Amino acid sequence: MCRLFGMSGAPCRTRATFWLLDAPDSLYAQSYREPDGAGLGYYDADGTPMIYKAPIAAYEDRKFATAARDAESTTFIAHVRYASTGGLADRNTHPFEQEGRLFAHNGVVEGLDLLDEHLGPDLAMVAGDTDSERVFALITREIRAHGGNVSAGITSAVQWIAAELPLYALNIVLITPTGLWALRYPDTHQLYLLDRDPMNRHLDHQGTGGRIRVRCTDMASIPCVVVASEPMDDNPNWELLKPGELIHAGANLAISRQLILSEPPARLMTLADLRPEAAASQGAGAR
Repeated sequence: MCRLFGMSGAPCRTRATFWLLDAPDSLYAQSYREPDGAGLGYYDADGTPMIYKAPIAAYEDRKFATAARDAESTTFIAHVRYASTGGLADRNTHPFEQEGRLFAHNGVVEGLDLLDEHLGPDLAMVAGDTDSERVFALITREIRAHGGNVSAGITSAVQWIAAELPLYALNIVLITPTGLWALRYPDTHQLYLLDRDPMNRHLDHQGTGGRIRVRCTDMASIPCVVVASEPMDDNPNWELLKPGELIHAGANLAISRQLILSEPPARLMTLADLRPEAAASQGAGAR
């Protein structure tokens, strides 16, 4: 299945190199299992959104490695793709940008004809073929309708999707220059949270028997909040989000948590309900 990653060190600018390339289960390592594209999103010093993405595996893409090493930002988002909806093309590769926000999704949402009708003129924000970009367009519209309140916009959009559309999984990550939001829904796929204390003098991992050691000093004195589809190192503080739980890490990294969906989707799908390519994309651990 696709893998999600989000990180915030806001308001500090830092690098995400450890998580993207060097961690025991980095996005680079995960791309061997999810080969249909990789993308990295972050923000320039003036708040301009920056995206590097390509419809090839991260481990084959030297430009992805360069971007992962060099990029500095307050927040980051990354995605490695196993395609379920939409062909292998830049326009279908995550993350997506709308109105200055960056977004990535893991899962399958069906009923796209109904979603397109519901979007109406806002379908113009969608450049590709994926369910993910359409979900993002609905979220963007609802954020606008709620006066720029991102949490309220996400809540409104996903509650409509859960009530109206066939849904297999809807794990999402969204970032701005000052914040990170993540949702796990329902319990189909995992999504983890790490609130990393800067008391550790470096990011560090030692493998079995001490034979492999990874160390990163970039974030020695900077706290960060990380969300990921699976724990990426051996830190014991990775925490599985509850189904329906929306988290927000603000500019000072204070984390707020809301249970915005307490019931399963009205039209919950199983693997047997999915198109063969969509079922294959959901991978190990899927129901």
